[in-house]
Amino acid sequence: MNDPATIRRLYGRRQGHKLRAGQSALVETTLAELSVPETGALDARVLFGDERPLQLEIGFGAGEHLAGQAAAHPGTGFIGCEPFLNGVVGALGHIRDGGLENVRLHMGDALEVIERLPDASLSRVYLLHPDPWPKARHAKRRMVNHGPLDAIAAKLKPGAEFRLGTDDPTYCRWAMMVMNARRDFEWQAKTPQDFLVRPDDWPETRYERKARRHGHEVWYFRYIRC
Repeated sequence: MNDPATIRRLYGRRQGHKLRAGQSALVETTLAELSVPETGALDARVLFGDERPLQLEIGFGAGEHLAGQAAAHPGTGFIGCEPFLNGVVGALGHIRDGGLENVRLHMGDALEVIERLPDASLSRVYLLHPDPWPKARHAKRRMVNHGPLDAIAAKLKPGAEFRLGTDDPTYCRWAMMVMNARRDFEWQAKTPQDFLVRPDDWPETRYERKARRHGHEVWYFRYIRC
């Protein structure tokens, strides 16, 4: 397996606009309670105190999708990883408003969490609208590269699902090229509609709605871990 530690710059800026007082208070009072432990091996019992299925979202944006999935599957533990502080604040608000108790957050690199999970421990991994790093010289920073994908594949159970969404044509073509070269993932699309229409159990995000308002097509990829 390629060493994921050699591919770390997979995201851009870490903070946008200044937090309001209420947002800062939410971070101070709630984030510590929901944060993934900073060190040590991780599993469902460490994170949630019992044995349960685990799903993980890489770069959850403002947290709408993460919260939607957690609300729909209360018996599943969800791990959300996001280096962008304002996104973490958004997720905290959704978790609070939804009374969700099955979410844990990591403000940082998702690979730092993935590496600490047992092999074959995840039932689903989400990568929705990742930073496209559009310049060719930055292509190695994209999450859809063989190093990160090796790590993801190792942690997915056989038959588990990897979901990828993007509205960036360059990233779409890149992802298809990289994923088609692998033998450990099987693309589930049988017809164009299978990746042009959002599945019913795929909550829409504000980023996706914004992309459509700007006339962007959105592609929905579903892969099964062989």
